[in-house]
Amino acid sequence: MRYGDNVDTDVIIPARYLKHGSDAEVLRAHAMEDLDPLFREKVRERRIVVAGRNFGCGSSREQAVLALKYSGVELVIAESFARIFFRNAINLGLPLLELPEAWVIEDGDLVEASLEEGVVRLPERGITLKGRKLPDFMLDMIKAGGLIPYLKGMR
Repeated sequence: MRYGDNVDTDVIIPARYLKHGSDAEVLRAHAMEDLDPLFREKVRERRIVVAGRNFGCGSSREQAVLALKYSGVELVIAESFARIFFRNAINLGLPLLELPEAWVIEDGDLVEASLEEGVVRLPERGITLKGRKLPDFMLDMIKAGGLIPYLKGMR
């Protein structure tokens, strides 16, 4: 699923649903609905969100990350991320990859990604793109499922 620049947290999960806290069913049901009314259907088959610059800008709400995660999104690739969204994603265990050439990826492309290498491959088009590899401690947090499980595992 391909989206443009400045996808903000208000379109990832509209503020009118925040009164439900972090209820997984509500967040899943309304994720991205103002930007893409077909998101719920698309995410059943396509688990990677690709976007342009400044993905996750806007408010600092953690529910934006949870809405994507509860919807089944397995990876967000963007040209750049808003700082707070980026850190919320790591803390909540949502994999993401900053890829300055994300614009090359077209909607419907088969995408293979390696967080460990910071690489995205488009095998049907013979293209390999180099992104910004996350530091090892952030990769470990994502593998653990987020900050809290990561810290519990350190005991």
